[in-house]
Amino acid sequence: MLHAPRTLVLICCLAALAGCAREEREVTSTGSSEWRAPPARGAPRQATSAANYVAAAAAIDLFVIRSSELALQHSGRAQTRDFATQEIAAHKGLASQLSFAGRRLNLLPSATLPPRYQALIDRLQTAPDFDATYRQEQLQVHREALTLHSNYAAAGRSPTLRPVAAAAVPIIQRHLRLIPYL
Repeated sequence: MLHAPRTLVLICCLAALAGCAREEREVTSTGSSEWRAPPARGAPRQATSAANYVAAAAAIDLFVIRSSELALQHSGRAQTRDFATQEIAAHKGLASQLSFAGRRLNLLPSATLPPRYQALIDRLQTAPDFDATYRQEQLQVHREALTLHSNYAAAGRSPTLRPVAAAAVPIIQRHLRLIPYL
């Protein structure tokens, strides 16, 4: 079950940051916030732009929410449906924190999945073994999420977004521990 007190503490911390942190502006040459894949596991940590971090994290949250909504409809296993319910709640919480922090930087997460994640959703919808495909995709995307959030928490350029990334890491780690049992 989602830890409500932990989420409340994180929201309060973000609210405090909003009140006292200095104003930041993310400037890109094109003004876009195009999603880029996080570096491979074990790759050296690189500082990504705030816009790229927001776009990538938002895409992951949106994918996890949509794929978990499908799991609630199509999974034949109670464990998978329970996990999907937890995923929806947790990633909606992460998405809210990201959106709140992103607005301070004038970076709004997209409501559209990038083609790569849309292809995973399409594959899931037509999978002959829904539960196995869901488990495989969740494992893959949560590994990407852990790399993204860990790297940004350690080396991100935005003091507004680093706490959001740091708060996401233990949540993602917990999900990764649960996925093999689906």
